[in-house]
Amino acid sequence: MKIKGLTIPYLPPELGARLSLYAGLIRLEKPIGFYLVLWPTLWALAVAGQGSPNGWILFVFVLGCFLMRSAGCAINDFADRDFDLHVERTRQRPLTSGKITPKEVLVVFTLLALVAFLLVLTLNRLTILLSLAGILLAASYPFMKRLHYLPQVHLGAAFGWAIPMAFAAQTGAVPKEAWLLFVANIVWAVAYDTMYSMVDREDDLKLGVKSTAILFGAYDRAMTAVFQLLFLVALVLVGLELEFTLAYYLGLGVAALLMAYEQFLIADRVPAHYFSAFLHNQWVGAAVFAGIMGHYYSL
Repeated sequence: MKIKGLTIPYLPPELGARLSLYAGLIRLEKPIGFYLVLWPTLWALAVAGQGSPNGWILFVFVLGCFLMRSAGCAINDFADRDFDLHVERTRQRPLTSGKITPKEVLVVFTLLALVAFLLVLTLNRLTILLSLAGILLAASYPFMKRLHYLPQVHLGAAFGWAIPMAFAAQTGAVPKEAWLLFVANIVWAVAYDTMYSMVDREDDLKLGVKSTAILFGAYDRAMTAVFQLLFLVALVLVGLELEFTLAYYLGLGVAALLMAYEQFLIADRVPAHYFSAFLHNQWVGAAVFAGIMGHYYSL
């Protein structure tokens, strides 16, 4: 079995080929989605655990991020299987190209979500209850682009639902700062996923798919900047609420510079640059996490 240079020996060729298709289904070779789920989760775990979250809880959430992001990719491809046929970037995906069946995709989604839920069952009751809403968010997000022009808000809620779950698991409650982080993640997701949807805007217009990139129209770049600013404001409010030290705000300053660079990238309105700006957000998440940890370990 070979996936982008990674070879797993001793597997029968047919099984290896099948597993390679499933790896493509869950975007194993494209970890950006995992990072965009992981960083907000680590923010929450770091704050809830005051810099030192419980080891088992950390393990459950990191693995859970991988499993649920993978499940999200699977259900997204199932929902978009007819649309993806008409988009050059997506028509060779395993399901769209006919290499795997819709039934297989649903089985993969169910198994991944089930394993994630079994992990959550090792945590407290509040976290388990919150996880049920998380599964609903992940399963329903791909269908929102048919209903309204703000699927990016739904994505932000799905990607950020681990935030209240992390606080619940670590502290047994979901305090004000957890919801501020959750809101910060939603507006951040609107910014970066608008950049992502700007790549496919022309195809989406033809197919009738809705997105913030279409909603914002000529003001798309300005609106991504507005949501990036709201993201920073929400994180400043978190810092004020928790009386964070200078190290945290230095992290936010780095995040602000990184987002300014993203605005530079998309200024020429080249689709490839939109995608580069989207990918760049993994470093924004890392900068915020560094600021949080800097606060706890500079005391």
